[in-house]
Amino acid sequence: MTDYTFTVGPDEAGERVDKYLTSCLTELTRSHAQKLISEGNVLIGSSPVKNNYKTRPGDVVSVTIPSLTEPDIVPEDIPLDIVYEDKDVLVINKPKGMVVHPANGHYSGTLVNALLYHRGDALSGINGVKRPGIVHRIDMDTTGLLVVCKNDFSHNCLAAQLKKHSITRRYRAIVLGVIKEDGVIDAPIGRHPYDRKKMSVSSKSPKKAVTRYHVLENFSKYTYIECVLETGRTHQIRVHMASIGHPLLGDSVYGSGASPFKLHGQTLHAMVLGFNSPSTGEYMEFEAPLPEYFENILNKLRANG
Repeated sequence: MTDYTFTVGPDEAGERVDKYLTSCLTELTRSHAQKLISEGNVLIGSSPVKNNYKTRPGDVVSVTIPSLTEPDIVPEDIPLDIVYEDKDVLVINKPKGMVVHPANGHYSGTLVNALLYHRGDALSGINGVKRPGIVHRIDMDTTGLLVVCKNDFSHNCLAAQLKKHSITRRYRAIVLGVIKEDGVIDAPIGRHPYDRKKMSVSSKSPKKAVTRYHVLENFSKYTYIECVLETGRTHQIRVHMASIGHPLLGDSVYGSGASPFKLHGQTLHAMVLGFNSPSTGEYMEFEAPLPEYFENILNKLRANG
């Protein structure tokens, strides 16, 4: 088991304790935090706490994350594009259509299934049996780089960098419409008020979200852009670009999904990923080339003007 202790600061008071925990342990989901609380694994001082407890300045919050049970996720011999590996981390170039971790409707064919087959004896366990090694994720139809942790030390280190927003994440995307100038979208994101499967800038409980975008090429009906994440909210680029009237090409959730290119999901690629090595502190940066389908679309757009 793993134990953590946090002291609530003046600026953190008044939050529900489950929400507070997810801000302290960024790899912890809200539902996992609530499960830990209901099982008596979260204490204020020496007393178990309830989910609806609101933090007070000076509260000492103790969290125990129980030892893992054996996962019921089946290892699968799925090829992995491993860009980099050392004793702490793996950097994976994820293909389009691959779900990162098992969830309802996706219990096979995921990145986790592949990781359990190839590196099952060397993955961090902090995030639970269904997400071994996973410290962050990208959407099923988003391609590109993500880092996988091989031990709890590296997991905590990368989670802390994510919390500080010090990890470099640069994406390439094609959006609908013509954007003439670079810009910054500073619009908080939270769950959609009516559709729990979606995120929205109109949420009642949003979290700060900032996306910078840079225009790379203009076409008659589309724009090729680079997006830099200053924060890492769910569906952030997709939500932000849709909020300014430029949804991603192929995005059926935040746009129409209509496309002349026979796409399956949004045209989005996590091209650059940079972080400090957990062991040495040295900054490392990796780049994954655009996938073939993305290059083909750009070539068609260039040919047609």
